[in-house]
Amino acid sequence: MRFKDQVVIVTGASRGIGRSIAEGFAAEGATVVCVATTEANARQTADAIGSKHAFGCDVSDSAAADAVITEVAGNIGVPSVLVNNAGITRDGLLMRMRDEDWDRVIAVNLKGAFNCIRSASRHMMKARYGRIINISSVVGLHGAAGQANYAASKAGLIGLTMAVAKELGSRSITCNAVAPGFIETDMTETLPADFREYVEKNAPAGRLGKPGDITPAVMFLASPEAAYVTGQTLTVDGGLML
Repeated sequence: MRFKDQVVIVTGASRGIGRSIAEGFAAEGATVVCVATTEANARQTADAIGSKHAFGCDVSDSAAADAVITEVAGNIGVPSVLVNNAGITRDGLLMRMRDEDWDRVIAVNLKGAFNCIRSASRHMMKARYGRIINISSVVGLHGAAGQANYAASKAGLIGLTMAVAKELGSRSITCNAVAPGFIETDMTETLPADFREYVEKNAPAGRLGKPGDITPAVMFLASPEAAYVTGQTLTVDGGLML
């Protein structure tokens, strides 16, 4: 039970990678706080893992994000681990991308992580301990046509990760990123069949990933064994980008 008595906050916990991460930490004894866009969605995961703690929150709203984390720290416990997984896509070709589609993706994927880190770090600094893991993407490392907004937000997360690692490292707080490849989630259900075939053919692993492929990487970075790992981006993509 590596995370017994630790409070772990997971955003975007209602499905896919976020739900798998919440399940993984719960299985290792953590008190998992599930955060999703609505409390009802967060509650589905919380109930499934035996957690009492579910919050609805638009993480792009700094006041709302701070209110959730302040309540967690005051009434549940100081968060030891923060996993910033909340994310959306609004794909489109660059020349046709609407301002609102650019702004919303940046607001949720990048500003949302910043909001949660800023709030949680205040409590972690007092405790002189913390693990922050940001879920980026291989798209943030390599780009993707039709995803200028998403690629920018995920690349921004990597820069944010490095900056936070440098700023908070002296307080025994690490900050790392995980960059998943193409994972079987709701977000990838709309991938064209020919692209799925491309991944299966070109990834040494021979398949798309599953949410459970990401969870162990996140849990390692959150563990005591990763105390000397910070500011890094761990790619989990079946070797696709080699």
